[in-house]
Amino acid sequence: MQTVAEPDTDALTAGFRIGALQGATTAEIQGLLARFAERRIREGLRVAGVIEELAVHENCGLCETLVLREAAGSTIVPITQNLGSGSTSCKIDTAGLAAACQTVLAAIERGADVVVLSKFGKIEAEGGGLLDAFQAAAAADLPCVAGIKPSFAGHFLEFAGGFSQWVEADDAALERWWAGRGG
Repeated sequence: MQTVAEPDTDALTAGFRIGALQGATTAEIQGLLARFAERRIREGLRVAGVIEELAVHENCGLCETLVLREAAGSTIVPITQNLGSGSTSCKIDTAGLAAACQTVLAAIERGADVVVLSKFGKIEAEGGGLLDAFQAAAAADLPCVAGIKPSFAGHFLEFAGGFSQWVEADDAALERWWAGRGG
């Protein structure tokens, strides 16, 4: 049975909006997030967050592994585990995801101007993953942009509801959203 993350209404202030990206492949959305973060950094803003990338795991030959790269740094946190070719279990490493979330929380605590989060998906819908980072961004009244996995859009809306805005998955739409946030 799935649980739905309840919104922290104390953290989700009236002016807070999550720019919610949907309507493209995961790779396209992660590319949008990376370019968005790079533009903000060039503007001199402090960007907290993580962006999903594919990497080749050294001990695994050709198998792909997911990592989260710190949006404003070089820290890379693996978030998948090799469960073997016959496994049907989720390969997401929740400990790695928790470590990535802690990286984002630390960046927000040090001071950030905007938060970029790779995705809201199953683990966030169940109350884990990057959910604490979403809530920390809200508590700090920081604009946040994230990819939303389509199959968990309903869970995301239950969490963020009127505190989110769907943004078309392209650079121009994302920049319009940013300009509308007063960024």
